[in-house]
Amino acid sequence: MTQDERRRYLIDVLLAEREDGEKIVVPEGTDDQRALLRALMNVRPPAPVAAEALAVQDAYLAERLRERGGAVDATALPPVDAADPVFSRVALWRGDITRLAADAVVNAANDQMLGCFVPGHHCIDNAIHTYAGMQLRLDCARLMAAQGHAEPTGEVKVTSAHNLPCRYVFHTVGPIVRDGRPTPHDEVLLASCYRACLEEATRRGISTLAFCCISTGVFGFPQEEAARVAERAVLDHLVYTDHGLKVIFDVFLDSDQRIYQELLDGARAARRRA
Repeated sequence: MTQDERRRYLIDVLLAEREDGEKIVVPEGTDDQRALLRALMNVRPPAPVAAEALAVQDAYLAERLRERGGAVDATALPPVDAADPVFSRVALWRGDITRLAADAVVNAANDQMLGCFVPGHHCIDNAIHTYAGMQLRLDCARLMAAQGHAEPTGEVKVTSAHNLPCRYVFHTVGPIVRDGRPTPHDEVLLASCYRACLEEATRRGISTLAFCCISTGVFGFPQEEAARVAERAVLDHLVYTDHGLKVIFDVFLDSDQRIYQELLDGARAARRRA
């Protein structure tokens, strides 16, 4: 199968599952078909998928990764400071976390833990579920069925990464800040997200862990305050707990990159003065 044939096959499979599938017109252009396929995957409930469809999906997503620039080796990302025993294990990278070949990447999930059902939404949860494939929602549904209740804020669940180039996805639910003014309790909950993921990484003995900007965006936590919480939690863990783990702060926006760079530069200067 060509990539065009795979895409059209998957669209047809997903449309055939829907009551309104016959009413949806499949566009001709590649970009429009990609958008439609992503939307159909985003809204699909966690129902079983035929093995043939999964095989085609996996081949399609492997090629999509290549088309999007290929995997990025987390171990090769330049450290903040190669000469410092702590900052040599911290990297700041602006890029697409779904391309990152790390041991684990962190997903900013919601408390239902099933991914974002908004078609084509530009959140990290939507992107991770899109490029991991339909298996990821099935994994999350099994975890949630066994748990029997919504996922608490500040904890972590671990799944396979499936079609992502990493090994694991760490799903954590951050606090929602509705008025843009985080309370001390919000900060505690956000720090718990980072600590839970870091402790799980150490427990599993993994060597590279990539964080997205948890709770920013639609969850409303101001970027600078969230970055300060993240930096403190990560540096404390690397200094006092895990001396082999490399942590990547993955950012998508210019503003987040600037905020993290300033915070890390300040923390490095403080270590030199100490």
